[in-house]
Amino acid sequence: MPRSFTTRARTAAAAGFTLIELIVVTALIVVLTTIAMVSYQNSVTRAREAVLKEDLFRLRDAIDQYYADKNKWPQTLQDLVADGYVREIPKDPMTDSVETWQTVPAEADPAGGSAEPGVFDVKSGSDRMALDGTPYTDW
Repeated sequence: MPRSFTTRARTAAAAGFTLIELIVVTALIVVLTTIAMVSYQNSVTRAREAVLKEDLFRLRDAIDQYYADKNKWPQTLQDLVADGYVREIPKDPMTDSVETWQTVPAEADPAGGSAEPGVFDVKSGSDRMALDGTPYTDW
């Protein structure tokens, strides 16, 4: 005995997904993708912060070595490159530019010496906040 038309229609409909099932699955995929994107962005920021800390350490060390060798502060960061203390000025990872480093000038010698003021410290030129809530310019 052949199947009736209604039996075939019922069997075909039972094999598919309902609209609500599709919406629930789509919503779950969107939520999981959003969580993954936030996690990815935080890991990229953590990596940039690690590079910034390392660059600041290296630049400050080069400034200190320059002062120890020459008994004066470098006038610019380019002096460190010119005299071989660093190969090149690194890009600030937060601003992606070499030009945005903020230099802190050395204070005048209280003994009244003729030491020229120069670059005492270096900081990031970014105006953003770190993941720990501190501004990058305070590092």
